[in-house]
Amino acid sequence: MSTVVILDSCTDLPYSFIKEHNVPVINFNYNFKGNEYKDDFGQTMDYKTFYDEVRKGEMATTSQVNFDVYMQYFRPYVEAGDSIIYLCFSSALSGSYNGAMLARDMLMEEYKNADITVIDTKAASLGEGLIAWHAIKLLESGASKDQIIDWVETNKLNVAHWFTVEDLNHLKRGGRLSGTAALLGSILDIKPILHVDNDGRLVPVTKVKGRKKSIRALADKLNETIVRPEDQVIFISHGDSPDDAALLADMIRSKQPVKDIIINCIGPVIGAHSGPGTIALFFIANSR
Repeated sequence: MSTVVILDSCTDLPYSFIKEHNVPVINFNYNFKGNEYKDDFGQTMDYKTFYDEVRKGEMATTSQVNFDVYMQYFRPYVEAGDSIIYLCFSSALSGSYNGAMLARDMLMEEYKNADITVIDTKAASLGEGLIAWHAIKLLESGASKDQIIDWVETNKLNVAHWFTVEDLNHLKRGGRLSGTAALLGSILDIKPILHVDNDGRLVPVTKVKGRKKSIRALADKLNETIVRPEDQVIFISHGDSPDDAALLADMIRSKQPVKDIIINCIGPVIGAHSGPGTIALFFIANSR
């Protein structure tokens, strides 16, 4: 019996990592310009094309993964006798976790020796990706299923998620900002600083004036709360803003001796709600 770690596409990990490590992924779907697409790390529709269309006014819609998709995906691994760890997108941001749990329960009833663990990471984008990255590294180093699960459960609420957005209207459409606040914020160039809390919800924390100050605020949060920076790989995701992501990476490197920084674009499923220009920072902290 071998262990398999399954991810979903909301991890926003670089496609090169997924391909190099042969990681099984459940692709979330999104609807865009009248068609349904797989969120497949920019392979079907490249990130820039997606964000350019959103900037022109196109809107993507998303839906949760239903239990039947999970049933079909998990079943071959169960029949092969593999032990499954599925690292799932935050249950506070999607109902897909419930579908995964239902599929797990049904398969474990059907196959008495099935071994399926579904973990609500309470994380999003490269915060989920950071957890997945460590889980894959542990698996490849020979860690047992229990050791991988223990690492994830012990550390997931220490994975800090800090975000800022360029266009407040996307937060307004998602119900996280009133129309008046979005209008005034846009006029006054106010940028919110948000994080994902221990329940996996996206929560506004503070506001600053101007884009560069908002990026600096993310770096400041890292400087205030990071633990053992010399041992850490930092993750930055962005909504087609590579220059601003690189600026944030430079700010971090100027203050912290981190091992490495991985930067990747935010995929369409999350980008549909956060919009172009989003900058997000993820690292292991003393708390979220």
